[in-house]
Amino acid sequence: MSESEKRYLEIGRSIKGAEESQMFGKPCFKVKGKAFMSLFNGCCVFKLQGDQHADALSLDGAAAFDPSGKGRAMKEWVQLPVAYAKKWPGFAKAAFNYVAASA
Repeated sequence: MSESEKRYLEIGRSIKGAEESQMFGKPCFKVKGKAFMSLFNGCCVFKLQGDQHADALSLDGAAAFDPSGKGRAMKEWVQLPVAYAKKWPGFAKAAFNYVAASA
């Protein structure tokens, strides 16, 4: 298991109410049946809004999440490389709260 996989699981499993699941055949965590965090190509992906979304996208190497690779980024989703693993827990909690409130 890679370091990013270990960190992703540790974070997701530490959030009370988060459920392990799958999204597009990739591991994800959901709340109320809706995904808020996923692991994709060694990066953590979060569904964010507002300031958290802008903060995440402002990080060097961050990108709008485009799982198809065809220029069709998923609205609100941000992909963060493992270089920002220390920031993942904060973004995970923000994503969980956002999705829980809107689900």
